[in-house]
This record gives sequence, C-alpha cells and structure tokens, in this order.
Amino acid sequence: MRLLFLAVLRAHTGNAVTAERVRFAVAFSEPMKDTVLTLWPHTKGKIYVQSQGIETTPNAAFDWNSFLQRAEIQPSANSLRVFLLVCGLRRVKDPLYLLDAFSEWHQEEPNVYMVIVGPEVDPAFTREVRARVVRAHGVRLLGEMPQGDLHAALKRCSALVNSSVSEGMSAAILEAMDLEVPVLARNIPGNAAVVTHQVTGLLFADAQEFIRLAKRLLKDPVLGKELAANGKAYVNRLHSCEVERATYQCLIRDLEGAAEE
Repeated sequence: MRLLFLAVLRAHTGNAVTAERVRFAVAFSEPMKDTVLTLWPHTKGKIYVQSQGIETTPNAAFDWNSFLQRAEIQPSANSLRVFLLVCGLRRVKDPLYLLDAFSEWHQEEPNVYMVIVGPEVDPAFTREVRARVVRAHGVRLLGEMPQGDLHAALKRCSALVNSSVSEGMSAAILEAMDLEVPVLARNIPGNAAVVTHQVTGLLFADAQEFIRLAKRLLKDPVLGKELAANGKAYVNRLHSCEVERATYQCLIRDLEGAAEE
C-alpha cells in the first residue's frame, strides 16, 4: 500500500525510500525544509512548513516545596535559583554537557542549582548520568514528571536549559516561552531556529558561556522579563495549536479527496 502521509518529517532522520513514497510531509521550520530538500530533492512541492502548536497546563495544586525536597534542595533559602533542564536521558540531549561548569559555579554560589528532569530513555546512559550527578555539586536528577507538574515547576525556575547536541524543534523550549520563563539554549541550528539571542532567549556556544549568561540573567531581572515577554509573544504568534490543527485537517482533507479519485 502506498504511503500517503507523513505527519512530521524531522530533518535529521528518515530515509530516501520513505521520502519517495510520501504524498505530503510537514517540516517544523524553513531551515528544516531546506535540509530535507538538500537530502531528497525529489520531495520539492511535497513539503509543508508548520511549527509545533504549544499549549501549557500548569497544575494549580503543585507543591514547590515538595519538589525541592524530592530534589534534596533546602526549600527555605530565599535566594534560591533553580535552572531546569528537561530532557529524556539519551546522548543526543547531552545532559552532562554543563555538569562540571555548573558544579564549580554552585561551589562559588551555593544558592544555584540545576535540576535535570526527564524519562530514562537509554538505560546504559542513564546509569552514566546517575554516576556523574551523584558526584557533582548543585546538580540534581529527577525522573519523569506529569506534564502539569512539570509546567508548574518550570514557572518557579530561573530559566529553562537546553544543552542538546541536536534538536528538531524543542517542545520544552517553546513551553518555557509560553509560561514566560527565560530560555538558555545551546547554540545549535534547531535551537537557533526558535531562539533569537538576547530577544526571545539566550544562546550559548560552550559551558563557560552558559555560566556567564546565567549569571547575567540572575543579575539583570529586567533582561529576564524582556526575554520572557518576547518569548511569550513569539509562541503566541507562531506556535498556535489552532493553526497547527487547521493545517493538518486541510492536508487530511486533500488526502481523502485524492483517495476518492
């Protein structure tokens, strides 16, 4: 049976056989579309660009102090600053990238913490992460959380961190923007496609630049508010769930019409 529809085509995955057989493909961004066309020129005219729609649902009953206790962080510290790294534990997400630099920073400033939250996707890598985190200062590792609790925790944090080696389009980044939380993201093409440096977030090239930008963010609350407001406006403008839904409904109607012919 001919493959009629490919819901989401990630620029860094897939194969030529699949690409040849699709009737339509959806890329998250123009740079992703360009990459696909470079890999598979015969898909020209088949690829539509539609960003992910984002909707956040923070749990109103979420207990921040319980979250901190679970992370073994003293909740009584008035100057506490938590950076949240949301990712599944697999190598492409590179959750250990900032570990040493952040550990050194925590020893200088004991009120800063980085909490890594996400499912254990790769068991072998998870063991490696656990072994490294247990020896680090100021870095905590928690398992997967219900989405509503995660969104509520994120709202209480100083920033959302992304240290991935590669991204298609990070939902965690977009969710942080929607929740008006500043974003600190590794400067890779997938992140740079949604984060404009010093406008909707901050992009870092290495661990040392991350620390410098994180310190700047904590010392400059006006900057944090500007990034949060710009990020929220960006998501409202380009990542509407309603627009995403309408795009897919239109494509499906086209497929249904073609199938009847």
